[in-house]
Amino acid sequence: MLVNQKRQNNRFYSLYTDGASHGNPGESGAGIVLVAPDGSIIVQKSVYLGKKTNNEAEYLALIWGLKTACQHGIKKLYIYMDAQLVVNHLKGIYKVKAENLKALHHEVKELLRQFCYEIYHIKREKNKLADKLANLAIKGS
Repeated sequence: MLVNQKRQNNRFYSLYTDGASHGNPGESGAGIVLVAPDGSIIVQKSVYLGKKTNNEAEYLALIWGLKTACQHGIKKLYIYMDAQLVVNHLKGIYKVKAENLKALHHEVKELLRQFCYEIYHIKREKNKLADKLANLAIKGS
């Protein structure tokens, strides 16, 4: 059993997040999908965020996703987002200029310190479940 646990601990989980805003700013939601190394979905979550911009919603979705991963004791993550701006902020390609995003960016960076991670920008088509969950959060509000 310990060998299997050790092997499992060396494998990365996948976190898919998406933020949606109907209006900018407008009613918004977050979608989070956490996938085990074997490909099984262990968490699907919709979170209503209130009135936010699209970029605030993207950051907040990532914050919820990282907190969810922490709650499950996960330490290794591949993070997938279709928000190019957020990915480029986190990779240091773009500087965070918008005042409303600076505190969110800082919170994400602090949360990321708990993980060994890689972050990737993916096309919206590859993030359909997280997108669906984000929009469901808005519809359910």
